[in-house]
Amino acid sequence: MMTIVPPPSPSRRAFGDAIRYWEPRRLAYNLVLTAVAVGWIMTTWPHFRDALTWPSLGKLLVLAGMANVCYCAAYLVDIPMQLSRFRFGLWLAGTLFAVLIANYWIADEIYPYVR
Repeated sequence: MMTIVPPPSPSRRAFGDAIRYWEPRRLAYNLVLTAVAVGWIMTTWPHFRDALTWPSLGKLLVLAGMANVCYCAAYLVDIPMQLSRFRFGLWLAGTLFAVLIANYWIADEIYPYVR
């Protein structure tokens, strides 16, 4: 008995294309944000020495998780943009926005309280 498999629906095909495009770039996104955090720690090392504790590692993991949830917002914008050449621009704009937020968060919320 032969089973006939129907072709995937257009929405399923679009979502699959979005996953194939965005997920390999998630690693670069995370590396850029990691470089920002490491850069802050290295350039202001004496100030951050006391802040690097095991409890702060948990907070850092929560912030990293939130950054990755925000990365998923690209899927909402990507579906209408799939046929355009602006996908890389969307990735770059989102990554730069994440870098801006990370720098603000470190400079305004974390750095002033580090002794």
